[in-house]
Amino acid sequence: MSFAIHFAPPEASSVAGKVDVLFYGVLAFSTALTLLLTGLVVYYAVKYRAGTSADRTGARGRSLPLEIGWTGASLVVAFIIFAWGAELYVYRDQPPADALEIAGLGKQWMWTFRHAGGQREINELHVPAGKAVVVSLASQDVIHSFYVPAFRLKQDAVPGRTTHLWFIADKPGRYHLFCAEYCGTQHSEMGGWVTVMPPEQFAQWLAAQGQDESLAEGGARLFRALGCSGCHGPSSKVRAPDLAGVYGKPVALSDRQTVVADEAYLRDSILQPAKQIAAGYDPIMPSFDGLIDESELQMLVAYLKSLSASSPGRSETSQ
Repeated sequence: MSFAIHFAPPEASSVAGKVDVLFYGVLAFSTALTLLLTGLVVYYAVKYRAGTSADRTGARGRSLPLEIGWTGASLVVAFIIFAWGAELYVYRDQPPADALEIAGLGKQWMWTFRHAGGQREINELHVPAGKAVVVSLASQDVIHSFYVPAFRLKQDAVPGRTTHLWFIADKPGRYHLFCAEYCGTQHSEMGGWVTVMPPEQFAQWLAAQGQDESLAEGGARLFRALGCSGCHGPSSKVRAPDLAGVYGKPVALSDRQTVVADEAYLRDSILQPAKQIAAGYDPIMPSFDGLIDESELQMLVAYLKSLSASSPGRSETSQ
């Protein structure tokens, strides 16, 4: 829905048209209201300007039905706009279960991406047209913001947590990728491109990149190299929680609370193991904060998720 307005980027995702309809709807309402109020101000300013013969003898009146009417109408319009935006917000935070997952990492001053098969990109992201894609975002240093104007999508990458955004790019082409959060002296240079390809061409492109270890495979390697398997492995002599199938399941804590083992819980268990201690276990696990970087943490979390037979929907998305 471009309205032939050339200042707007092309609509290149399934959600872009919905965002534009909402934007132009609010813009049209705001314009109409502005013109009405401006017209009334100008009309009465001219009618009752100094020196005119307009009748000023009438008593000041008050109409309760009129006041209730305009207050009620304003409330209805506000709720309509709220419901419209909320419906769109809920839609953009509910990715399909079969979405293609890509890990993204922002750091001063570049974007890096890693596909499910291990293929890596810097300031470039190739995706198939017509296929739902979920980008899991993390930051190595400060807050960055993944922004593709043609997709009408923007999502912050926040240090210490994982955020997600998803899209279906429905028009093959090459679209600008920006960082929309000031992140340092070279912020304006932190950008890149999202290349949308027909599915067959995307499959050929993936094959041409070669096969590298996947995020989960890299996580398994780190899991062994860091000594995690010495405590959490099936043959371990140290009594530690079994991590097979833990992702997405409730975990009883030593303080008698129960939490769901989502991505936030897995991250905290690695970096802040004393924060939430599993019931029946001693707080003896060391912290890996400062010992692994954000990309390695992404790999470890991917590996722990892969130990579950099924992976439920994501529960942590920042605003």
